[in-house]
Amino acid sequence: MALKETIEAGIKDAMRAKDADRLRALRAIKSMILLEETSSSNADGLSADAEMKILMKAAKQRKDSLDVYVTQNRPDLAEKEQAELSIIEEFLPKQLTEEELTTRIAEIIAAVGATSPADMGKVMGAASKQLAGLADGKAISVKVGELLKK
Repeated sequence: MALKETIEAGIKDAMRAKDADRLRALRAIKSMILLEETSSSNADGLSADAEMKILMKAAKQRKDSLDVYVTQNRPDLAEKEQAELSIIEEFLPKQLTEEELTTRIAEIIAAVGATSPADMGKVMGAASKQLAGLADGKAISVKVGELLKK
């Protein structure tokens, strides 16, 4: 079942269960999907990769908002963002652990033949494609920088 249908079914279930947090998160995802579908570049529907990017974007937005709310000492808003983030993460693939990320990036560095921090662009290009949906872009960037400095 495509992501859109899964989300629509989840919205119906959340309405029946009167789960406001889940309903809000699923509606936000559906809205992002509909916006992307109506853009001129996606006239024939969304690919699985495009759906993954939408989910990653939604998760990143929630993480950024959560950080702001925690910094500003707004636990009420932070709690809502955390609830939505956990619901969005249900639809994302399992994220890589620190050790798995290090191993995968080391393999990419070896495959690309990078030897210095000057090669970061080549490594990031390959890593971003291979690890899309499995790790946050910022975490990938930090790890690539660490491994290239060694």
